Amino acid sequence: MEHKAGLYHPESPARLEAIYGMIDGDAAFTGFPIIAPRPATENEIRFIHTPEYIELVRKTAGKEQAALDPDTSTSARSYEVALLAAGSLLRAADFIMEGKVRNAFAFIRPPGHHAEAHRAMGFCLFNNVAVAAEHLVRNSGLKRIMIVDWDLHHGNGSQHSFYRRKDVLYFSTHQFPYYPGTGWWNEIGAGEGEGYTFNVPLTPGKTDADYLFIFRNILSAVAAKFQPEFIIVSAGFDIGEGDPLGGMQVSADGFGALAAELLGIAEAQSRGKILFVLEGGYDLGALRDGSREVLLQMAGLKPQPVVKAAASEEVKNELAPAFSLLKKYW
Repeated sequence: MEHKAGLYHPESPARLEAIYGMIDGDAAFTGFPIIAPRPATENEIRFIHTPEYIELVRKTAGKEQAALDPDTSTSARSYEVALLAAGSLLRAADFIMEGKVRNAFAFIRPPGHHAEAHRAMGFCLFNNVAVAAEHLVRNSGLKRIMIVDWDLHHGNGSQHSFYRRKDVLYFSTHQFPYYPGTGWWNEIGAGEGEGYTFNVPLTPGKTDADYLFIFRNILSAVAAKFQPEFIIVSAGFDIGEGDPLGGMQVSADGFGALAAELLGIAEAQSRGKILFVLEGGYDLGALRDGSREVLLQMAGLKPQPVVKAAASEEVKNELAPAFSLLKKYW
């Protein structure tokens, strides 16, 4: 709440206020365990980021405002908050690995999937998801982690963190062409990581049915072959209908359906081990309602929404490269 990117900035504390208010005001969530965050250490942040970049962010501490890129600014406590954001994922991942909880949702800010090893980008300071994936590889001995990124924007930083590796598979659906301009079909990984980056760039206007079609017919096939031991979800609610930065049309039920699909994959492949992480989402109503539906699915408190996993011939033609990649690598 004390990270403030600037007056009228869309990535504002109001985003968490909407989510916290929903959780506190809904009897369905009474008794849900709350995992207290811890700050990530500098060594843990160095899993992904360069010492020089970490120092650059650290030097913003105590300053009322500092711009790190045209979209990304810090306030006096942003460095401290960014360490807590990343550290919360590490703690949640450890809780899941230790069997203390079956799954978790890290409602954090600032988001992270755009942050590169050496720079801030797109509202993001540290790449929370990438730090958590590397933590699991180093400290839990996992050999197959899958990152699923349904945010409106391509997670360039997450992709680049593991582009030449096969132990962390990155799968992204995103609006294209759009910020940050990465995530085309031909970005598939390199070296031993070839095939372990799978991008699905989409034109605007995709619906619940379109996304569910992609998850059931493409993502599920990749997951069945890869057999992840742990799934991390970059959950961006900016694909929600009405988002001021977006062009997609996913409803609250749609988010519930996507979550249910991922939970099913986790049950089949990773013994239920799945960690959702807040990325984007700037329409407060869509953010609140979508988050609620995901939580209800995670807790098994609501049947899976009835959403037809169908795509028009136009969308299927748009997805033809994805099926070619699926056939080639998976």
